[in-house]
Amino acid sequence: MAKTPTPRKKKRRSPTLGPEKTAQLYAALAEDRPAPKTELDYHNPYTLVVAVALSAQATDVGVNKATKKLFEIADTPQKMLELGEEGVATHIKTIGLWRNKAKNVIALSQLLVDEFGGKVPETRDELTRLPGVGRKTANVVLNEAFGHETIAVDTHIFRVSNRTGLAPGKTPDEVEEQLERVTPPEFKKGAHHWLILHGRYTCVARKPKCWDCVIADICKFKDKTPDPARKTSSLGPKGP
Repeated sequence: MAKTPTPRKKKRRSPTLGPEKTAQLYAALAEDRPAPKTELDYHNPYTLVVAVALSAQATDVGVNKATKKLFEIADTPQKMLELGEEGVATHIKTIGLWRNKAKNVIALSQLLVDEFGGKVPETRDELTRLPGVGRKTANVVLNEAFGHETIAVDTHIFRVSNRTGLAPGKTPDEVEEQLERVTPPEFKKGAHHWLILHGRYTCVARKPKCWDCVIADICKFKDKTPDPARKTSSLGPKGP
């Protein structure tokens, strides 16, 4: 007798903060940083694409130092092509993976000239066709340069989303999907910057600065870091 197949259990979504606390979290971050923006220096959408592509496995500070002179002489795809791969390489040697990145900068510049008239496209599908531009980079460009309500999940946003309970997920794609679902419309445009800056300066990897966090009372993180300035008596806690 054939066995009746066991029905598959539906995959449960990780529990989030809920609509009310999510809105409170974003409101607190928005009040803390009213005008969030990328810390990468750029002149136009094209130089933003290049800067974000170069920032993979590199710091924004390091990228800004490398691109300062580069963007002064090559702020369009045409000018970058005139500079050439070796010319680009001489400016970005202080950045990790600089050889491959120099190749990608020239390749993406050539594609922009050949297929997009030298202009940066405004769709994710078109942007991810550019060499060295993945989904995360495309989302950053769409949000920063064109004002789209996209959220690029990097290590900082991944950490903050999981620690706080805002948008738990095992992969960046899962976290992005959750963030798109739970983020209220009025906060979607700034969400990327608020979360990344919070992760970069407050909810840091090793010892989050929970004592100085504007969303500590909402955050689900259990092992909150105590205030290092607050001394504990060697005799133990005082009574009531």
